[in-house]
Amino acid sequence: MSATAVPMRLALVGNPNSGKTALFNQLTGSRQKVANYAGVTVERKEGRLVAPSGRQYAVLDLPGAYSLHPASLDEAIARDVCRGFYPGEPAPDALVCVIDATNLRLHLRFVLEVREIGKPMIVALNMADAARRRGIQIDVDALQRELGVPVIETVAVRRGGATALVEALDRFDIATAPPRKRLAAHDHDGDVEMEALHAETRRLLSLAVTMPRRTARIDDALDRWLLHPVFGLMALAVVMFLIFQAVYAWATPMMDAIEAVTGWLGAQVGSALPEGPLNSLLVDGIIAGVGGVIVFLPQILILFAFILALEESGYLPRAAFLLDRMMAAAGLSGRSFIPLLSSFACAIPGIMATRSIQDPRDRLATILVAPLMTCSARLPVYALLIGAFIPQQQVWGVFNLQGLVLFALYMAGILSALVVSWVMKKWRRDKSEHPLLLELPSYRLPHPRDLLIGLYERAMIFLKRVGGIILALTVLLWFLLSFPAAPADAVGPAIDYSFAGRIGHAMTAIFAPIGFNWQICIALIPGMAAREVAVSSLATVYALSAADDEAAAQALSPLIADGWSLATALSLLVWFIYAPQCISTLATIRRETNSWKHVAISAGYLFALAYLASLVTYQVAVALGAG
Repeated sequence: MSATAVPMRLALVGNPNSGKTALFNQLTGSRQKVANYAGVTVERKEGRLVAPSGRQYAVLDLPGAYSLHPASLDEAIARDVCRGFYPGEPAPDALVCVIDATNLRLHLRFVLEVREIGKPMIVALNMADAARRRGIQIDVDALQRELGVPVIETVAVRRGGATALVEALDRFDIATAPPRKRLAAHDHDGDVEMEALHAETRRLLSLAVTMPRRTARIDDALDRWLLHPVFGLMALAVVMFLIFQAVYAWATPMMDAIEAVTGWLGAQVGSALPEGPLNSLLVDGIIAGVGGVIVFLPQILILFAFILALEESGYLPRAAFLLDRMMAAAGLSGRSFIPLLSSFACAIPGIMATRSIQDPRDRLATILVAPLMTCSARLPVYALLIGAFIPQQQVWGVFNLQGLVLFALYMAGILSALVVSWVMKKWRRDKSEHPLLLELPSYRLPHPRDLLIGLYERAMIFLKRVGGIILALTVLLWFLLSFPAAPADAVGPAIDYSFAGRIGHAMTAIFAPIGFNWQICIALIPGMAAREVAVSSLATVYALSAADDEAAAQALSPLIADGWSLATALSLLVWFIYAPQCISTLATIRRETNSWKHVAISAGYLFALAYLASLVTYQVAVALGAG
């Protein structure tokens, strides 16, 4: 094939935890995150590979699948694309089946299923180095001879670990790929009898694989503690607690530096431009608004770093297994843990990750409670209010009080999600239980390159939101706050006469019982587009409503600390635990459920919970003297 010919279409297919996505990154240079649990590659991923010979390939990274007899949406997509039946997706010219060399007992059966499709195929024997370290001996030539397809060793997490596969692809000729024998007679659906698959897997293992142990000693030793019903839960609680302590302790120096740069930039721009609308737009609107959100980037990245490390280490599937009994009591399954944990970053990927949940009932319940997980967009609001109203002091000489409050807010969201799912369980007709079947991958040290790529991706996503929707909404809010100008005989602040001021004052009739002033009411409106916009909105409101330039130059945190009561701050914190999610999340629920009814249910019950919880919090705080 010449360099200018139509690229060959390759589809990477394999079990979750096989390293398929890491291999995709090696082949294409894609900067998609690497994860080791089911559901992360549900979305279609495609990249380009140009081999040293100049031969070009279009490489598809298919969803992870345990079988081509689909039990979930991601497995159905993988099967249909491999067979060339997926609507709007060209059939692949060849398949690359990626398998874990340390777990051939499970992965070889999947190879046999893929081989039955009848397409030209290469087997990538991934994690070959880890298999050798465990003393697993694999006769690659025998395996290749018995399967009737090329078998190539790869190490997806090592630089150059896919070189042999690229060379094999260059030598691979689809036209001369030999036909492969069928394994057994087919039933009326065209599926191979499962017993024949297991028998052939056992035969291949006996011929080509010598395995001293089915599992690694280190895995067994760690699992004795980390999967223990008591010590395992204690370890999980400690891990989550330390994460939220680190979010505050480690991020403070970087946040101080960003605040200093933002303040300096605002002062420089303000002094360089004459007084007028342009000066106000740049200093009070863009710099104050966007800078008020960027300052929380260090905290968000620290939270992401821990989540990525737990994903890469192989610990998250074990946490799902450990929590299955508890979650089943609340009407969920252990598989719900991974989408719900993803929702700590953002509810959108968390909701999309529910496609890996086989039971439609459990999937819908997980979708509806996912917004209760404290997504990263809430973190700027929490950090602002905690920094303004909670003193920076040590508790028992060890713990940071601000970190303890943040941990409590996250736990409130988690417990609320369990209560809501338990209520839904009581209402539904089908009360049967569905057992959890989940592969536990080997433990591994997170690869620094993959962690850095993941953090870079999330930083870019966050900054693009700042540069896109947040910037646009900040400018729009500045316009609403600045126009129309106050009349000549005005006696109050000019902002009271603006469009936003009038809207905010009108909304206080609804939100006054929960302690919200008109500035907070204004911030709630753009916060529906993206929650973190609430911080930039407050920064813009207070910058434009300040009595003098000196007050306008102050940070937002001391401004609200002086102007709000503790009861109002607590009420707003509780509001954001339950606040109706952003419009993007509502759109994702609509797309995943194909139902406006479920969108209305989600938005309605979240608003009701937010208002009721804030009302109780504010009224109790006022009664205790915090108002």
